[in-house]
Amino acid sequence: MRNLSILIIAGLSLPWLPAQAQSGAGKAFRDCPACPEMVVVPAGRFNMGSPPAEAEGRDDAGPVHRVKVARFALGKTEITKRQFATFVKQSGYRTGNRCETLENRKFDSRTADWRNPGYAQNDRHPVTCVNWDDAKAYAQWLSRKTGKPYRLPSEAEWEYAARANSRTENYWGNDPDKGCKYANGADQTLQAAIQCPQSWSLHGCRDGFAFTAPVASFRPNSFGLYDMLGNVWEWTEDSYHDSYEGAPTDGSAWQDGSTKRVIRGGSWYDAPRFVRAAGRDKSAPESRYANFGFRVARKLP
Repeated sequence: MRNLSILIIAGLSLPWLPAQAQSGAGKAFRDCPACPEMVVVPAGRFNMGSPPAEAEGRDDAGPVHRVKVARFALGKTEITKRQFATFVKQSGYRTGNRCETLENRKFDSRTADWRNPGYAQNDRHPVTCVNWDDAKAYAQWLSRKTGKPYRLPSEAEWEYAARANSRTENYWGNDPDKGCKYANGADQTLQAAIQCPQSWSLHGCRDGFAFTAPVASFRPNSFGLYDMLGNVWEWTEDSYHDSYEGAPTDGSAWQDGSTKRVIRGGSWYDAPRFVRAAGRDKSAPESRYANFGFRVARKLP
C-alpha cells in the first residue's frame, strides 16, 4: 500500500485502481489550522433538477438536464460560528445588526446578528444571519490567507455534491420521514418548540433539534459531506432563474443581471419540498435570515 501511495503522488496512472481512488475523491484536508475542512469531490456527470413526477417538485427545478462537473473541493460542513468569528476578528469585517429572526412562527427583521440569531447556539453550530456578500467576503479572506482559490460553489456543483451519485429525491431515499437521521428539517421537534399550524408540511419524525444543530450531527452522504440538506440554507454563486432553460451544462455558475441569488438545501424551518436534492429558492444578496448560512468550495489542480 505504501508503494501504491508513492506511485499516486508521483502522478502515475494506476488503471487497476478505481477512478475515484486515483482522483483522491473523498480525501479531507485543511489549508490552515483555522480553515474549514474540505472534501475532494470527484468529477462526474449527473441529471440536474426535478422530473415532473417528483413529489412536490417545483416548476423552477426543471427541465432536468445533463451536467458535467469537474473535480473540486467542498466544505465538509457548513461554516461554523467559530470559523466565522475567526474571520471577523482577523479581518475586521462588519456584518451589521439586522437579521430576519423567528418571531411568532414567522421571520421578522429586528436587531440581531450572527452572534445572536434569536435562539441558542454554540461555536459548533453553523453561522447564520449572513448574506451573500458576507459569504463571499469570507471566501475571499480564505483565499488571501491561504493563497488558494476559495469561492462559493456553483448551483450545479452544489446539487452534484448533495446527490453524491444517488438518484432519489434525497441521498437517503425518497421518504422524507426517514430523513431525521440525515438532516435537520422542519419536523416534530420543531412542532413541539413553536407549535406549527396544522397546515404546515413537516417531516414525520424527530431529529432532536428545533433550530440549528451542531455541524456533522447527522449521517453524511456517500461523498462524506454533512448537512447538505437541512440545518441552514446555503448560498451559491448563481443568479436565480425561474427555470433551467439555457442553463450551463459544464458545472459553472450561471450569472447575469438578476437581483436574486440561489440558495440551496433547505433548513431547520423548511418542509420536505425544500429539504431535498433538487430543492431550491432565491433571496436578495443583501438578505440575512436566521436560517441562512453557507459552505465554501475550492478549485483543485
